[in-house]
Amino acid sequence: MSGYGTGDERTFAALPPVRGSVFARTWWGRAWLKALEDTALDGQQLKRGRRHARAGAVGAVSVRPGRITAVVQEPDGTAYRGDVLLQELSDQEWDRFVDLAVDSAGHIAALLDREMPPHLVEDAAAAGLDLLPGIGDLEPRCGCEAWDHCPHTAALCYQVARLLDEDPFVLLLMRGRGERALLDALQERSAARAAGAAGAQGSEDDAGRRGSGAPGSAGVGGASDAAGAPGTSGVPGASGAGGIAGPSGVSGVAGASGTPGVPVVSGGSGGAGVSAAEAFAAGGILPPLPAVPVPPAVPGEPPSLDTENGPEPGIDPAALEFLAADAAARAHRMLSGALDDTPLTAAQDAVRLAAGDPVSWIAARLAEGSGRGPTGLELGVRAWRFGGAAALSVLEEEWEPGPEALVRAHAQLAEAWEDGERPDLRPAGAARWTLAGADAQLRLGADGRWWPYRKEHGHWAPAGPAEQDPAAALVAAEAP
Repeated sequence: MSGYGTGDERTFAALPPVRGSVFARTWWGRAWLKALEDTALDGQQLKRGRRHARAGAVGAVSVRPGRITAVVQEPDGTAYRGDVLLQELSDQEWDRFVDLAVDSAGHIAALLDREMPPHLVEDAAAAGLDLLPGIGDLEPRCGCEAWDHCPHTAALCYQVARLLDEDPFVLLLMRGRGERALLDALQERSAARAAGAAGAQGSEDDAGRRGSGAPGSAGVGGASDAAGAPGTSGVPGASGAGGIAGPSGVSGVAGASGTPGVPVVSGGSGGAGVSAAEAFAAGGILPPLPAVPVPPAVPGEPPSLDTENGPEPGIDPAALEFLAADAAARAHRMLSGALDDTPLTAAQDAVRLAAGDPVSWIAARLAEGSGRGPTGLELGVRAWRFGGAAALSVLEEEWEPGPEALVRAHAQLAEAWEDGERPDLRPAGAARWTLAGADAQLRLGADGRWWPYRKEHGHWAPAGPAEQDPAAALVAAEAP
């Protein structure tokens, strides 16, 4: 989910309804909700707020420094504007935060990957900077004139937790800095540090060159009884022998015993480098690469096989033209980054081809050639359109979860609904649960996501894409 607007304000479209009580998956999203729940005095108001958020009653959410805002609608249609205020960081505090982030390339990389690194929050707290809110930090303002957190401001906070899960820059904007302004500051600070390090290294190189045998001077390790001639370096020998002339940029270095040492190359005219740590730290915030060229709007036209000469025996020109058109379409999707190029089995590839809506006789050949039959191919195409090869494996394979995966699945099912709303889900296999008295089923994929299924004409059919929350998947399974 992405917001729109200027750097100082972002607006996020209203989120759809969702079943289940788990609003935050990330540790920073849970910390946000803990601040709300520790602050509010009335648990019943929070419970009503969760219901509003689950029902999709929270409108578009506006996020700007120090404030979040949304209109929340009651079941009777009454609407209230709710605001929640959060203290902004001062300019001096932001300056310290930028220093902390630049100190570790991992901090910057995590932020760019839309994660809030725990060590950055801990380091900031040690420096007196509170990024995440604590008890009493979320100050409510609502049109219903409640003096504490009401259902409307609570619903707003629960909805914002979902936004924070996807993008921690939302929290940083509330604290006073938009994403672009913060990244610019990080880049400027990192570049300044790299330039300072380069200057310091250059000064050391200059000092080394001045002591490496200028005309008429003593070289490194030279003594008063071993003056060097012009263009030479005095290197004391065991018996006080004269210096040894070195080539340009090379000076003789005395050994510990007074014998001539190994020549050392001085700085020369090349520029000083930077440390690997500085280069790595700057790498994550350098200007982005040029934009990827825009792919053509449509795939290229395949060649026509309608020639004067007839085809060889056993060659079907129409089938070859279909495969060529599919190859062009697949290349176009790959160029656009929309196709996972995971190797497919022949049976899976038949489903992928059928999902391209071929003419009926080609679809019939795919159904026969894959051994699926018309019904099996239709179910496979539905699965493919919801999630590609992963969805197809959930349709066709019943995998056996390990003990840890099974415990995690049961915990998700237990937490997805409040006690009074928990549905009667009954095991229907190793990784399948069927809703009692209904034609709805949940299937757990090997990647931990939940897939909705609905019984149609005696077959379990895919009913939607995968969800992280089993409650959301069950809503899709129950939908008409």
